[in-house]
Amino acid sequence: MEALSVTSPPGAPAPWPSARPLRAWQEAALHRVHEAPGASFLLSATPAAGKTTFGLRVAHDLLCRGVVRRVCILAPTTHICRQWAADAARYGIDLEPHRPNAEGAEPADRHGVAVTYQTVAAGPEVHMRACAARGTLLIADEPHHMGELATWGLTAARAFSGARMRLLLSGTPFRSDNTAIPWVRYDDEGVSSADHAYTYTDALIDGVCRPITFMAYGGEMEWISEGKSRRFDFEAALPRQESARRLRTALDPEGDWIGEVLRDADARLSECRSEGHPGAGGLVVAADKAHAQKLAGRLAAIGGERPAVVTSDDPAASAGIDRFAAGEARWLVSVLMVSEGVDIPRLRVGVYATPARTELFFRQVVGRFVRRTPAPRRQMSFLFLPADPALKALAARV
Repeated sequence: MEALSVTSPPGAPAPWPSARPLRAWQEAALHRVHEAPGASFLLSATPAAGKTTFGLRVAHDLLCRGVVRRVCILAPTTHICRQWAADAARYGIDLEPHRPNAEGAEPADRHGVAVTYQTVAAGPEVHMRACAARGTLLIADEPHHMGELATWGLTAARAFSGARMRLLLSGTPFRSDNTAIPWVRYDDEGVSSADHAYTYTDALIDGVCRPITFMAYGGEMEWISEGKSRRFDFEAALPRQESARRLRTALDPEGDWIGEVLRDADARLSECRSEGHPGAGGLVVAADKAHAQKLAGRLAAIGGERPAVVTSDDPAASAGIDRFAAGEARWLVSVLMVSEGVDIPRLRVGVYATPARTELFFRQVVGRFVRRTPAPRRQMSFLFLPADPALKALAARV
């Protein structure tokens, strides 16, 4: 950082508001950024710890000191782009969310843009020219997305090769099993090596995040496989394929297991609401769109209120999430929309009703429930899930 040349900042934001001081870990991380010898910095901080605020504090600092004149946020979805732009506005940083590549050069009266990885992949030259025109800070939110599709990582590396500073913000360490992610160092086991880390345990000790209780439900499942009837509970060790079939059987939207779990989760949500958090909400993470609609129907039968369903292919999904976040509805059912970066602090109860068993996805779901609110004083969250051995192992590592 010290080696970067300083330019004159156009329209630097107003001073950082004294009413929004950084947390201790954010101050420590900011100090590390100032001391960093290179132009790339990876922060690994547990979900709900305040990565967005930290990123915006770095942006504010560099804009005010004239180190950069432009900020570009890279995010997984348009909804998260809008969240970044709204949060940035609170600190006097004017970002245009989800700016299409076809609109050409960015307006000079904004500090920058918030765009998706997909947008950059579709037009890297646009963003390369923007970097060349104004000294740029790149903030990559959940940079593991650049490793999921090789073209996303390659185009991002090309588009932002000329950025003055690159700040990567991750909710959990990630591996380089397929494609190495630009600007990330890896240890000998292929796990990302952060320049500064703040774990869930750190956040619990500091009182930054809520604790969460995992409610693992067992039961005996029966299914047909290769023409034979199978009947096992979650304690039985099974081959991977049969284990996956057992899990899908439990998650059958018309089955008894999911019905019991939804009833108990709804009762737990009522307890949260009666114990000082009247606006507490619940989230069901479903497998697909049809699955989500059926689970919403079962919740309607239990509580008399049909929850909204938000899916990644629905253009109205972001508006649905915003309505739920600002409202008092009891439940929201989601498919690939509320797994990372989405800020709904009132979520207290969750149902993990998807067969996904990757650590990254599981941790992202957990992160939706651990963001603290000013009240009540006691804020335990609860995540209901199948007693599947792989899922229990993931819960134990949170």
